[in-house]
Amino acid sequence: MSKRPLKTLLFSSLYPSSVRPGHGIFVETRLRELLSSGEVETRVVAPVPWFPSTHPRWGDYARMAATPRRETRNGVEVLHPRYLLPPKVGMTMAPLSMALASVPAIRGLLAEGYDFDVIDAHYYYPDGVAAALLARWFGKPLTITARGTDLNLIPQYSLPRRMMQWAAAKAQASIGVCAALVDVLRGWGVADERLHVMRNGVDLQRFRPLPQQQMREELGLVGAPLLLSVGYLIERKGHHVAIDALAQLLPTHPQAQLLIIGEGIERANLLEQARRLGVQDHVRLTGALPNTELLRWYSAADVLILASSREGWANVLLEAMACGTPVVASDIWGTPEVVANDMAGRLVSDRSGEAFALAIVDLLRAGTDRAQVRAYAEGFSWQSTTEAQLALFGRLAGRDYA
Repeated sequence: MSKRPLKTLLFSSLYPSSVRPGHGIFVETRLRELLSSGEVETRVVAPVPWFPSTHPRWGDYARMAATPRRETRNGVEVLHPRYLLPPKVGMTMAPLSMALASVPAIRGLLAEGYDFDVIDAHYYYPDGVAAALLARWFGKPLTITARGTDLNLIPQYSLPRRMMQWAAAKAQASIGVCAALVDVLRGWGVADERLHVMRNGVDLQRFRPLPQQQMREELGLVGAPLLLSVGYLIERKGHHVAIDALAQLLPTHPQAQLLIIGEGIERANLLEQARRLGVQDHVRLTGALPNTELLRWYSAADVLILASSREGWANVLLEAMACGTPVVASDIWGTPEVVANDMAGRLVSDRSGEAFALAIVDLLRAGTDRAQVRAYAEGFSWQSTTEAQLALFGRLAGRDYA
């Protein structure tokens, strides 16, 4: 007689929806890899802040308001309860508000016969704190996955930090996508036996090398070296550093071009910076692109730049390398665990345009074997993370899935 699948409840506001398909795609990707094992069933509760209007003038708030209450994505049932996020006090109220709003959704799942074994929460604040409340109310074991800014930024606020420390003490297990995040939890006094590093993998089918010259022609790209910077247009992602680096490169590499993929509040500032530095003809902002289209741009590029000030485990690094493109990245948090040798790229300790330009020149002079870069990325499959999740969730549920 075969054992029944392990039943999990994934809880996180960082989960894609039909109106924001790229939001939190890294959480969905890990779940899809886990489900591909055939040993797990899941439901997703992905709370959304309540907003009164779907009018386009409200931008991202309108998209959140248009999120369906219940939908199916890639065969997974997803519930989107609404929680109140009051102005000014929203940051401290969010965990309780999110938890209370999710109770009816979870009760509904239980009434439908979905009695889950484990709560699998992602992002420590406010999601992990809310999940700790729900785990207590429903009497379920809990794991919380730390992903980056939840532990390398939010703890600077004293009340959220204390709430996260409480949640870490209540969770049966905490997962970090890199060792640096687990070190934060260890510093809070969380016992080693409850700490786990489960790195993100890369989808080696979605991200694969395509012919570089063909991609450049299809995308209408000219110039060399072709530099790429991908991510939300916010200061933390360092696109401004990439523009500074381009300005430093142009005297010796007059055909260099920089492509910036993403959308966000810094767009106007980045365009103005490029104009002020006289490099506007060498910079192209594409706006946001679907994740499924990125492999063409990665494959076309010579170098991916990631000049972030904070990262947990930057998926764009592995995505680029899986397409054969080396990287130049800030030497922070989990990034040294991703870029572990010179074949993969270069790490930069000084977050400045000059330092990044020097690293790019060093990488270009050394030359790139794109097949070797791809082979390096192949060492980051999802298999080990999936096996570790099965073992952990099974143990918490009182069953052996090792």
